Amino acid sequence: MASTDTDSKNETPTSKASNTKANKAAKESEQRLKQAQRAANLLKQVSDPTRLQILLMLMDGEKHVGALSEQLSQSQPAVSHHLALLRHGGIIVPRRQGKNNFYGLTDAGEELAKVVRDVVT
Repeated sequence: MASTDTDSKNETPTSKASNTKANKAAKESEQRLKQAQRAANLLKQVSDPTRLQILLMLMDGEKHVGALSEQLSQSQPAVSHHLALLRHGGIIVPRRQGKNNFYGLTDAGEELAKVVRDVVT
C-alpha cells in the first residue's frame, strides 16, 4: 500500500515557521553577499592611485581626457586606459561632444568619490 502522506501534511506549525525563517535568512544572506561583491568590485576599480585621482578630479565636474592627462602628467593613452576601466566598472560615464568625450561620475561614482574624499581628507 502506497503512502499518501506528503511532507507538507507532516509539517507542524512550528516547522513551517522555522522553514520560513530559514528561507528569509537565506535570502538576506544572499542579498548581503551581492552587496559585498558590488562593493568589492567598486573598490577594486579605484585600487590604483591614478584611478583614485581621476575619481576625485571628476568631483569638480566633467573633464576631457586631454585635461585629465595634463593634470595627471600622464600620456593620453595611459589615462584613456584608466578611464576605460572606470567606465566598465560603472563609476564614470562618457558624454560625446563633437569629436571629444567628456567624462563624468555616475551616481555610484559620486557616492564612492565622497567616501574616498572623506577618508583621505
